[in-house]
Amino acid sequence: MSRKPITLMDLQKAKDEGRKLLMLTAYDYPTSHVADEAGMDMLLVGDSLGMVVMGLESTIGVTMQDMLHHAKAVRRGCQYAHITVDMPFLSYHTSIRDAVYNAGLLMKEGGADSVKLEGGADFAPTIEAIVKCGIPVVGHVGLTPQTTSALSGFRAQGRDEAGALKILDDALAVEAAGAFALVVEAVPHELGKMLSDRLRIPVIGIGAGPNTDGQVLVVNDLLGLFDRFVPKFVKQYAKLRPVILEALLAYKKEVQEMTFPAPEHCFNLTKEAKEALQDLL
Repeated sequence: MSRKPITLMDLQKAKDEGRKLLMLTAYDYPTSHVADEAGMDMLLVGDSLGMVVMGLESTIGVTMQDMLHHAKAVRRGCQYAHITVDMPFLSYHTSIRDAVYNAGLLMKEGGADSVKLEGGADFAPTIEAIVKCGIPVVGHVGLTPQTTSALSGFRAQGRDEAGALKILDDALAVEAAGAFALVVEAVPHELGKMLSDRLRIPVIGIGAGPNTDGQVLVVNDLLGLFDRFVPKFVKQYAKLRPVILEALLAYKKEVQEMTFPAPEHCFNLTKEAKEALQDLL
């Protein structure tokens, strides 16, 4: 059976039928191409690229131009998965007009199928306005990386009653505003299940336990490429950084020893050309 591009109806049907959704971050053409081949339902062009691709200390420095650049690359590599793109810091905070405009840019120029923005009840009017313009929105509650300074760093959220109720209220507000899906990050697994049970829309967890409607991980974390730190909720399915380092050291050694390029990596003149050049020289 041939695959077809994944629609919002497909994502909702997965939740309704109890099939776990698969989301993965992607920042470039080759990653999106192989992730699409692996059967991911959704690819997230996350502003986490600020840290894992650009080497920034946080997501705050990521711009709209950065997101557009990477979104275009991911779009070129993807045929089937639904692509959602993060709205970076200050692209939707200043006004609803700015939010709608920037969300439209991510769709029109970046090739996004939807946009994702952080925040709960305070951003419900923004979500509603974007959705009214025909732009699908994914919400994001719990740990919101763009506000880690206010949250005292990258720490689990909703571990006490007040915090858990706040996240639940935010999630319901995001759903009511028209978001078609919700990412919930770094919350107790019990709360992850409560959110998935309570909300009608798919709830995709990252550090929210196994009972959400789907899971998302940063691809660089999953593959063992990001060496600064490994969050508690990450499982490294591969450790590619040591493999890459070993390959680069082998390349260095062979170049210095002149064993690379070997004859099989070289091109040859024709016999006639070789003789003619030797006569000229």
